[in-house]
Amino acid sequence: MSALRVAARRLPRASRLVPSIESPLQRRFAATSNAPQDVKMQAQATLPNPDPAADSLTVSFINERAPFMVPTYVRPAPMMMKGQGCYLWDMENRRYLDFTAGIAVNSLGHCDSEIAKIVAEQAETLLHASNLYHNPWTGALSQQLINLTRESGAMRGASQVFISNSGTEANEAAIKFARKVGRSLDPSGDKHEFVSFHNSFHGRTMGALSATPNPKYQTPFSPMLPGFKYGNYNDVEQLQSLITEKTCGVIVEPIQGEGGVNTATPEFLVALRKRCDEVGAVLVYDEIQCGLSRTGSFWAHGHPSLAPASGEAAHPDILTTAKALGNGIPIGATIVSGKTVAEHIKTGDHGTTFGGNPLACRVAHHILERLAAPELQSAVKDKSAQFVSGFQALQEKFPGVISEIRGRGLILGVQLSPEFAPKAGEIITASRERGLLIITAGDGCLRFVPALTITEEQIQSGLKILEQALRSVVPRP
Repeated sequence: MSALRVAARRLPRASRLVPSIESPLQRRFAATSNAPQDVKMQAQATLPNPDPAADSLTVSFINERAPFMVPTYVRPAPMMMKGQGCYLWDMENRRYLDFTAGIAVNSLGHCDSEIAKIVAEQAETLLHASNLYHNPWTGALSQQLINLTRESGAMRGASQVFISNSGTEANEAAIKFARKVGRSLDPSGDKHEFVSFHNSFHGRTMGALSATPNPKYQTPFSPMLPGFKYGNYNDVEQLQSLITEKTCGVIVEPIQGEGGVNTATPEFLVALRKRCDEVGAVLVYDEIQCGLSRTGSFWAHGHPSLAPASGEAAHPDILTTAKALGNGIPIGATIVSGKTVAEHIKTGDHGTTFGGNPLACRVAHHILERLAAPELQSAVKDKSAQFVSGFQALQEKFPGVISEIRGRGLILGVQLSPEFAPKAGEIITASRERGLLIITAGDGCLRFVPALTITEEQIQSGLKILEQALRSVVPRP
């Protein structure tokens, strides 16, 4: 039996978690390691969850397989094997409190029992039949997305849905649909320009990447697709010259995730809506990370804080979602307005092989029902307040270290001051080696996007670990 199978079987099952188990892998490593025992014991005593050592079984396992993987990611050594709720366990049975939720994916936690049951049932019923035929779940999910969106008071024109496999695919569809609208309005092709904003992130495929103005992502693959223009987030004055008669579409995140958890002002969104209406451009809201109740509202643009002081809130012509929609099962969706977009999209304009498959759609149908529950959304607001209060306490304990606390609900950012921003990576490592998983965003921003089902006790525990990590990296005041 392979080492991987042994480790998987000996680690705690998702349905019956055990606090600590010594696996055969651990015993084998302890018996064969050349490292002095006193050194290992000293490391264990210093850190609760030290990263696997260079001579550990985990690193050996990784090194054997890494040459066969395209190296598109830089990962720390722990290899995650099991998950339950807000916890993950690695190959050597270290437990981690997960404040990342798979980058805002596992909003209902890891290995949710109800989702697991649905996956098992559908796997024995029908996984794939292609889009050449109808299946019961694609239409059911689409109808549910439209109904829940309208009931939430968001996206007034929501009418139809295209189901895909990921967030970047959802955005690719949005870009294509906007270009199709532009071509319909102006058959000459002049109305093809697309506008996005600095510090945004919309995906890694060429269309979505062209809308992501980050040199780190774009330069190795340049030139980008023609016709993309970039503006400054929350800058209203620029919109008159940025968005013109040649503009077919504008894409914006109501809350920028990867760019640093920056929130759009109501005035900016209203001005975007007004300018798009003036020139006949399609307004796209990318809510892949901030949507589906992560803010405490079903869609982020429906959050009360994004409503203007007077007049109506700004709603999009296209809304994209993914991440939490599948809780780990790959799926994305592009919601379009019946008034401004749907009439322009014809048979053959877009397609997908796996998108809309019955497994992903049935899972998403179940997840949406739970994420739309008022009780869950109310709890998100309470948990958000607990996080913010904890961050403010840390801000007082570490003067000059934390410059700003940003975000809504459970998409939150702790911005480090310029002096300490370069230490963000050290804080991430120090947290992980104490049993807490967090990630960064933008320049020196610590990002917190835990499962929406996280408990108050888990939040408090994580905040204590974060304080310990800060003390280990930041000079004591």
